[in-house]
Amino acid sequence: MGGFFGTIKKKECVTDLFYGVDYNSHMGTKRAGMAMLNDGVFRRAIHNIANSYFRTKFEEELPLFSGKSGIGVISDTDPQPIIINCHLGKFAIVTVAKINNIDQLEKELLDCGNHFCEHSNNMTNQSELVAMLIAEGKDFVEGIENVYNRLKGSCSMLILTEDGIIAARDKYGRTPVIIGKSDDGYAVSSESCAFPNLGYETEYFLGPGEIVHLTADKMTQMRKPGDKMQICSFLWVYYGYPVCDYEGRNVDMARYASGYEMGKKDDIEADCVSGIPDSGIGMALGYACGKGIPYQRGIVKYTPTWPRSFTPPNQNMRELVAKMKLIPNKTLIKGKSMVFCDDSIVRGTQLRDHVSELYEYGAKQVHIRISCPPLIYPCKFLNFTASKSEMELITRRIIKNIEGDAGKNLAAYATTNSPQYCKMVECIRKQLNVDSLKFNPLETLIESIGLPKECVCTHCFDGSSYE
Repeated sequence: MGGFFGTIKKKECVTDLFYGVDYNSHMGTKRAGMAMLNDGVFRRAIHNIANSYFRTKFEEELPLFSGKSGIGVISDTDPQPIIINCHLGKFAIVTVAKINNIDQLEKELLDCGNHFCEHSNNMTNQSELVAMLIAEGKDFVEGIENVYNRLKGSCSMLILTEDGIIAARDKYGRTPVIIGKSDDGYAVSSESCAFPNLGYETEYFLGPGEIVHLTADKMTQMRKPGDKMQICSFLWVYYGYPVCDYEGRNVDMARYASGYEMGKKDDIEADCVSGIPDSGIGMALGYACGKGIPYQRGIVKYTPTWPRSFTPPNQNMRELVAKMKLIPNKTLIKGKSMVFCDDSIVRGTQLRDHVSELYEYGAKQVHIRISCPPLIYPCKFLNFTASKSEMELITRRIIKNIEGDAGKNLAAYATTNSPQYCKMVECIRKQLNVDSLKFNPLETLIESIGLPKECVCTHCFDGSSYE
C-alpha cells in the first residue's frame, strides 16, 4: 500500500519529518525516501528498506538535511520522492498509488515527446508519471485534476513546493490523507498515529479528491471534496495501526466491535480466545468480551527482532519469516479448546502452518474466526491481494475446484450463508484442518467501521466499486 508524511513549520523540522515518516513504516516494506527544501534548494534521499528499517537507513544522513518543510514516503512501489522542474516551478512529489493503466498513459506521454528519467527494473516510476500529468496543467489544481481524470486505480499525493506543501487525496478517497496542527505549523500524513508524539493534533480529514495547500501559518482549500467516497475497508481490517483514525473512526475500536459481535453470536464451546498478532488482537479482545470467555496470549510475536515483517524475495522465505516471528505458548495451549482470531485469509498457507503447530503443541480444539468476509476479488485499487494472479486467493482456487472455473458464480460465493458460500467455507476449513471456521459477514464489518456502506470500498469482498 504505502504511506506518506509531510510537515511545514516556522522552525527546523528535520526531526518531525524523520519520525513522522517512520510512523508510516507499517504501510510498506520496499522503499523509503525523504525530501526537504532549504533556501530554495531541494535535498533528497531514497533507500531500499526490504531488509532493514527506515530509521537505520536514514539516521546517519539526518545531519545533511535541514529546512522548514519536507515530505517523505514509505513505498511499496517506486523509489520516491521525485524532484521535478517544469513551468509550474520546482517541486518534489510522493504518491500512494496503484495505476492500472500505466502502460497506456506512458505511451500517450511518450507520443507527446516526453521522456522518463526514473526508469528501473523495466518499469516506469509511477510518481514520475503522475508528475508529468500534473505538469500538463496550467496550475497545480488543473494538473492534479488531470491525474484524477486520466488515471485508473487510485492516487493520493504530497507535493513540496517553494511556496508550501500541497496535499491531494485520491479521487474517491480510497486512501486517507489527514492533517495535523501544532503550535508552529502543520503536518499531513496517511496515518494519524504519526501525530501525538510529535506534538500535532488531528485537525482535518481530507475528503475524496480534495486538495489543500499548507504553510506554517494556515491551511487553504484549493479544491473542494467530491460527493463519492470509497475508502478502503481493509484499513480497519489489517493495514491501519490500532491507534489510527480514518474519517473519525478508530481502527482498534472497529476491530474490537467486529470481534464483540462475532463472540456474542458464536455458539461453539471454548476455554479461551487468542489473537494472531498483530492485527487479530483487537478482534480477539472484543470476541472475549462478547463471548464471555478469557483472552489469553496463545501466540506471541517475538518483537525484539521481528517488530515488522520484511518482504523476502520468494514465497518459501516469506513463509519461513511468518513462522519464525510468531511463537506459540505451549503451556497455555495444551489441552485447551481455543478460538484464534485473525484479520483475513488470503492464500491460507501461513494460517495452515500456524494451525498445524497449535495441534502439535497439544491444542484440544482450534476454532478460527476471521474479522472480515472471504476475499473473493483481487484488489484493483491498492494492490494488497493477489498482486500477480487471482489464483493466489484460496477462495478462487476452491471455486475452481468446485465449479471448474475460478470466475463462475462469484456473486453467490460472496453471499453470506448461501449454499455456495457455505460449501466454500467448509472447503477452506478442511484445508486449514481446524475444528470450525467462521468469517464475519460484510454487514458486521461495515457496522463495526461505522460509515455508510456506499462510503467504503468493499470490492475485495463483493466485487463492488465505482470503476
